[in-house]
Amino acid sequence: MAEIYLVRHGQASFTSDNYDQLSDMGREQSIRLGQYFAERNIEFDHIFTGTQHRHKQTADGILAAKTIHYDILPGLDEYDFSALYRAYMARYPDEDDISRHGDRRIFYQRLKIALMLWSGDKLSDDLPESWSDFSRRVANALRHIQEFSKSRCLVVSSGGPISMAIGHILDLAAYEVIDLNLQIKNSGFSHLHSGSSRLHLSSFNNIPHLDQPELLHMITYS
Repeated sequence: MAEIYLVRHGQASFTSDNYDQLSDMGREQSIRLGQYFAERNIEFDHIFTGTQHRHKQTADGILAAKTIHYDILPGLDEYDFSALYRAYMARYPDEDDISRHGDRRIFYQRLKIALMLWSGDKLSDDLPESWSDFSRRVANALRHIQEFSKSRCLVVSSGGPISMAIGHILDLAAYEVIDLNLQIKNSGFSHLHSGSSRLHLSSFNNIPHLDQPELLHMITYS
């Protein structure tokens, strides 16, 4: 039975003009996760990432920049949360637009509402993809990973695709997928077993590489 380590990227640059870039904290999180795997002789025979820069940066940190081929799957890319936020603001124009440069708590409160509306096709017709399209591409990526998983593979993605993947495995409702999405920690990993016909969730959102008193400040969500 093959193992799959499904990792969320390290902390990205939330207040930067380019979110798709690991912060210094994100790079350190990734390196520490790689050290955790190395100390336990957890090696990978296959690596999958999305197309986004923060995915590859995280994989590079985990693997200590070894020259290893990554399979790139666009199905592992995050949904366009900026487009969802803009659609939210268009629906509620009287609210202050804090965008990514304001209060993170308010941003994610609004994003959760936008995700719920999006999942019910009630947000906007002018979005890069529908919730069902997002669900479908993640399912396709998951099937591809399962097909090529022989022994142990590393998958680096984002919170949205990871929660959707787990939603497919556990047959969760949209609101449950959204709840999972907003609690996945940076560089946290979920452990899956791949059987002959289906995937099984062994554990979710693990951060043993950060679960130490002197490293608790490194537990982040964005």
